[in-house]
Amino acid sequence: MKTFPTLAAAKTWRQDAVIALRSGGLVPARTPTVADALDALIEGMESGQVLDRTGKPYKPATCRSYRIAVDGYLKPALGRWRLSELRRRDVQDLVDALRTRGLAASTIHNKIDPLRVLYRRALHRNEVTIDPTHGLELPTNRGKRDTIATPAEAANLLAALPVAERALWTVAFYAGLRIGELRGLRWARVDFDASVIRVERGWDDVEGEIEVKTGAGRRVVPLAGVVRRELAALKLRTGRDGDDLVFGRTAALPFVRSTVRSRARAAWKDAGLAALTPHEARHCAASYLIAAGLNAKQLSVYIGHSDIRTTYNRYGHLMPGDEAEATRQLDAYLERGTTAAAPGG
Repeated sequence: MKTFPTLAAAKTWRQDAVIALRSGGLVPARTPTVADALDALIEGMESGQVLDRTGKPYKPATCRSYRIAVDGYLKPALGRWRLSELRRRDVQDLVDALRTRGLAASTIHNKIDPLRVLYRRALHRNEVTIDPTHGLELPTNRGKRDTIATPAEAANLLAALPVAERALWTVAFYAGLRIGELRGLRWARVDFDASVIRVERGWDDVEGEIEVKTGAGRRVVPLAGVVRRELAALKLRTGRDGDDLVFGRTAALPFVRSTVRSRARAAWKDAGLAALTPHEARHCAASYLIAAGLNAKQLSVYIGHSDIRTTYNRYGHLMPGDEAEATRQLDAYLERGTTAAAPGG
C-alpha cells in the first residue's frame, strides 16, 4: 500500500504498477493458492457471506454443485497455483481435457463457473490484475430446446395421469412453479378468494424447507380456472389445510421428485403420449401466458425471473411480432399521427 498527496498521483502510480506487473517488473504480494481461495469461496457461499451478482445468497443446491466442481475438477488440476499466477492457458488445458473426456458442453461450463466467480471477486478487490478465465475457448452448448406441449396436448397429458397426480402437474403446466416451489407449497399460500398462489418457500433435498430468493422468486401467480378446480378437488380428497404441504407424500414431508416423474412417465407411456419433465411443464406455462397476450414484463414476474433479459433469451422466439406484423403496426401508428397533424384533423 502507498499513500499519495492527490488522487491523480495515486491513479498514475497504479497505472504504472499494473504495466510493470504485467511485464514482470513488479512482484505482487503473495496471494493464496487457487485451492485455498476456492475453499474460502465455497465456505463464504455456504455461510451467506458471499452473495451472487444480484446481491442474494446462493441456493444450497448451487453451493453443493460448486463444491463438487471444486473438489473433483478445479483443485486437482489448478489448485497448486497461486491466485495471481494462474494463466489462461492453464485453465484452457483443463477445458480441453474435459472436452476430450467427453463431458457435455453445459457440464464443462458448470465446472469452470466457480473459478469465474473467484476471479471476478478477486479483480473487484484488486487481488489480481488478470482474469485467466476471460477469453477461454469453451465448447458451444447445443442442448435441445425444451419441449412445449400445445394446450390440447397438455390437456391429454393431464387426463392420462392418475387422479392423485393430476393437481401437481396441472399447477406445473398452467402456473409454472419450479419443482422446488411445488415441493414446498403449503395450503396457506393458496388463496382461492384472490385466485392466486403466493410463492414464498421452496424445498431442498438436503436443507429441507428454504426461503425462495427474495425479489423475483417471491411472487404471486394467477390461478387459471382449471388449476382452481384441481386444487379444490385435491384439498377435499386429502383434508389438508393451513401449513400442510399441498403435494407432499404426507402433510409434513415433500414428494420425491423421481417418484413423481416415474409415475407420470408410466401413465403417459400407457396412453401412447410423449413424456415431459416438470421443468418442461414450466416452459409450457410460460408459452401459454405469452399466447394469452401477456407482455414480457408480466411474464417475467409470474415466472419468477429477476431480469427481463432472461425472459427474452428464454422465450423471445415464442413472442409474437414478425416483420410483417411490425410493418403493419408501424404503418398504423404513422397513419394515425399523420391524420392527427393534418389541417382540420
